[in-house]
Amino acid sequence: MCGIVGYTGPRAAGPILIEGLRRLEYRGYDSAGIALVDEQGDLFVEKRAGKLANLTTAIADRTPHAAMGLAHTRWATHGRPNDLNAHPHVDCSGRITVIHNGIIENFRELRDGLEARGHVLQSETDTEALAHLVEEAYAGDLADAVRAALRRVEGAYAIVVMHKDEMGRLVGARQDVPLVVGLNGEESFVASDVAAILAHTNRIVFLEEGDVVDVRPSGVKVTGVDGVERFRPETIIDWSPEVAEKGGFEHFMLKEIHEQPEALRQSLAGRVTRHDRIQVPEIAGLEDRLREITRIELVACGTASYAALVGASALEAWTGLPARLTVGSEFRYSPPPLDGKTLVIAVTQSGETADTIAPTRYAREQGCPIVAVTNTVGSAITREADAVLFLQAGPEIAVAASKTFVTQVTTLIVLAAAIGRLRGTFGEAQETELARALHALPDAATRALANNAPGAPALARRYVNSRGFMFVGRGSTYPAALEGALKLKEISYVHAEGYPAGELKHGPISLLDAECPLVAIATRSSTYEKLISNVMEGRARDARVIAVATEGDAQIERFADDVCWVPETHDAIGAVLAIIPLQLFAYHVAVARGTDVDQPRNLAKSVTVE
Repeated sequence: MCGIVGYTGPRAAGPILIEGLRRLEYRGYDSAGIALVDEQGDLFVEKRAGKLANLTTAIADRTPHAAMGLAHTRWATHGRPNDLNAHPHVDCSGRITVIHNGIIENFRELRDGLEARGHVLQSETDTEALAHLVEEAYAGDLADAVRAALRRVEGAYAIVVMHKDEMGRLVGARQDVPLVVGLNGEESFVASDVAAILAHTNRIVFLEEGDVVDVRPSGVKVTGVDGVERFRPETIIDWSPEVAEKGGFEHFMLKEIHEQPEALRQSLAGRVTRHDRIQVPEIAGLEDRLREITRIELVACGTASYAALVGASALEAWTGLPARLTVGSEFRYSPPPLDGKTLVIAVTQSGETADTIAPTRYAREQGCPIVAVTNTVGSAITREADAVLFLQAGPEIAVAASKTFVTQVTTLIVLAAAIGRLRGTFGEAQETELARALHALPDAATRALANNAPGAPALARRYVNSRGFMFVGRGSTYPAALEGALKLKEISYVHAEGYPAGELKHGPISLLDAECPLVAIATRSSTYEKLISNVMEGRARDARVIAVATEGDAQIERFADDVCWVPETHDAIGAVLAIIPLQLFAYHVAVARGTDVDQPRNLAKSVTVE
């Protein structure tokens, strides 16, 4: 996610803000910027695309002495990663400065209205609209203006706002995106992450949804958007700076597993409306060609290929067209017949995966319309595609994918629904049902984590000495079984295989015994009874059974030795919740075995050579 740092107090703000950004570099970013108000009340703003070093070089000899300022590292969503789109953004008057993490869902509507009223917006970003909304509402009190502006905003945000005429004052706010405040005597800090400010204070106020915070050197006041005061306690943090980068978690992977509800919110923001409609504006320029396609080919590798399996199933069901996944390394050398009526969807977390890029280029040469699904703005795959859907999951540091898998699944699901609706094969009632399930998904993921995280270490210890594992699922949870097995292999080095549950008796069942457990995704679905029959086949071979099951299932405990509970959801997105306990299980088995969780042997985050 983007990085936010703000400071107000007696010291020089510039060095504090730059240091804070350095402590957030591990999160990933594509540009950086800073805004300061100097002792004469003049506003200084500088921003640069690329690494933080580009910004520090630009301001090295001309940073004013200032006791108030804010700084930002950006992970691009709206607009290319360049100097103009970097934060901070300034209003027409040149007095108000804003930095922002998140997505403003109704920014197009807001931007159109602002421009109609005479505002001149300079960037391609959704964030810049916030600066002008605050400008319109400003009547001498910055906090009042921020609250008024936010009442017009729909979406997810953590923001910090500064007015050059209100010395010593910053105003922050959050909705579905983290923001914290640090207190230290006669100085105060605001940041997206404790890591940015822990070197200066361990007295932290964690803001909650809908909070607006008025930050001054002597302390803070928290209200809601309605202006009603709210109490937020102070917490003393005893983390080291290294631990703070990981949010208090032992490893980045565990942190990223726990970030999945927020990643899902970010990924769905702007794509599932409050009126239960699904919209994918990125494909607007391809609509005529999408109406004419006759088949769909997905190309991906590793974890992305399992997400693409979910997407292929939804695309086939909702468009009525043949849709299939081919792994990238096979697609290029045994290509399917391709033409201008074959839609090719390339799925890659990094956007730099060689085995995915090469077949995508080949498909482009054959005249295929191409849609890329990736997490990385400016990556190679984006230059090969006619349309790009960004995951908006934020940086993923651990080599083993977690939050990028669940956001790949949901991004492909909304794409499938949008194409189906465009072609008239996905009805309004279907869209409403899916949209409501997607709205509920981040909270359901939070509950899945709460259900399974406390017991995961003990569960892992019970099975850590197993010879191997068999993972099975049916329908949309079969790809989750594949991904669960991959996670265990990647980080614990224990052999595991994923299969469609019905395939057990066609060979793999010979491996099952007391030393090879069966991990069955047995969530509620139309194939539930069939899957239970497969579980019974495993039990008959003395295999212990770990089941992932739907909350409220009254019979599953009769068939399983251990049960991991997840909330009920739409069949098409069942893999999103089913994978969460399997990620936790893999993580804790790896910890118990003493492996390097974040950087497993022989693996790289992005495979850039064939």
